[in-house]
Amino acid sequence: MNFLLLVTSAPVFSLRDFCIAGFRILLAIIIGGIIGMERGRHGRAAGMRTHILVCIGATLASMTGMYAYNILGGTNDPLRLAAQVISGIGFLGVGTILIKGRFQITGLTTAAGIWCAAAIGIALGIGFYEGAIVTFLGSVVAVTVMHRFEYRVTRRHSRFGMYIEITSAERVRPVIDYLNEHYHAIDMQITPPRSGTTGYVGIEVNILPSSKNPTTPQKVAEELEKLDDVVFALESI
Repeated sequence: MNFLLLVTSAPVFSLRDFCIAGFRILLAIIIGGIIGMERGRHGRAAGMRTHILVCIGATLASMTGMYAYNILGGTNDPLRLAAQVISGIGFLGVGTILIKGRFQITGLTTAAGIWCAAAIGIALGIGFYEGAIVTFLGSVVAVTVMHRFEYRVTRRHSRFGMYIEITSAERVRPVIDYLNEHYHAIDMQITPPRSGTTGYVGIEVNILPSSKNPTTPQKVAEELEKLDDVVFALESI
């Protein structure tokens, strides 16, 4: 029934509608490309082409929903297709997230950018240009200007893990006391030596720099390696 209604009531090709659709797709290409270009410059797998495809796909889904709504005379939900895009895009975003270690997770910004590109595409598809453009400008600011600001604010207060290898089990206590006294270390664990050397002992520890002690993994490693009991120290991932 719906199929017959769709066939018999399909509107004649309109040059005006064609231009509107072309304009929306063009905006989706430009906006998705600019967002993806920033991600591509940082070496992310989801770059300009991926964001363009996501944005124009979401735009088309939104336009298709409105098109079907107009043809069927308001008997269906015009945003049903768009809602499925928002839900389904999460699977694509998950594929960009990589967990490299306890404190190293990459791809979250890229996944959020893909989701945002889809939302912008939906807005373009229904003709909500104001919201799409404002969101586009906000997303560009978030991934460029705010990236630098966030780095300056958090780089001295980001928790990181350290691995220290020492010469013997008898020297574990002095090294732990040193870590507690100088770095206020937490979550310390004794582990087998990564070097595989018989008699050596490994220590994994988490360090949370404070405003009074804004240290870095490189600085901690250099200071620990000056100790007689420490064979080597490095950031744990």
